[in-house]
Amino acid sequence: MAGRTNIPTNNSALIAIIADEDTVTGFLMAGVGNVDLRKKTNYLLVDNKTTVKQIEDAFKEFTAREDIAIVLISQYIANMIRFLVDSYNKPVPAILEIPSKDHPYDPAHDSVLSRVKYLFSADSVASERR
Repeated sequence: MAGRTNIPTNNSALIAIIADEDTVTGFLMAGVGNVDLRKKTNYLLVDNKTTVKQIEDAFKEFTAREDIAIVLISQYIANMIRFLVDSYNKPVPAILEIPSKDHPYDPAHDSVLSRVKYLFSADSVASERR
């Protein structure tokens, strides 16, 4: 089909994570962590000393890397860089917002859920018929 993006198929792809210490630690213990030869990691541990600029840079880096298939980001952190998360429109890596221990999930702020709602809304269906 014309206009479709080819999704690269590698034998191994990483999951990147941007989250608080407890969430990152849990995923690292599950085996998600990776450090390459240049000492680049696939995670960013966000604490009260982490700046919004560092979060933005990590998000841009993770979404630009060819070896990352999914970026998990705590929803409250995604809210800090909402403009970047909402403007990201590539299929790979997929961006998934997850809850954290101290900040429960709020479906009203989930960018993926809002896109799905738009796709199935009356406005979207009506514009397709025109």
